[in-house]
Amino acid sequence: MTATAQQVAQMVDMLPDDEKSIVFELVKRIVLAWDPDFSKVTPAEAAEIAVADEQIERGETVSHDDINWD
Repeated sequence: MTATAQQVAQMVDMLPDDEKSIVFELVKRIVLAWDPDFSKVTPAEAAEIAVADEQIERGETVSHDDINWD
């Protein structure tokens, strides 16, 4: 979580419970307007995806068939 997100969370925590739900709905609307199908990734997620892609290219993955799922 970024420092800004932590600050926002701390400020929201200071609010009375009935006000927290209003803030939650506002944030939810903003996020849905920005990314309605939740398909965008954060910079941290993009970095993790890049590392995973590199591992796949180098053959550093395990086949699902090689895992004992029981």
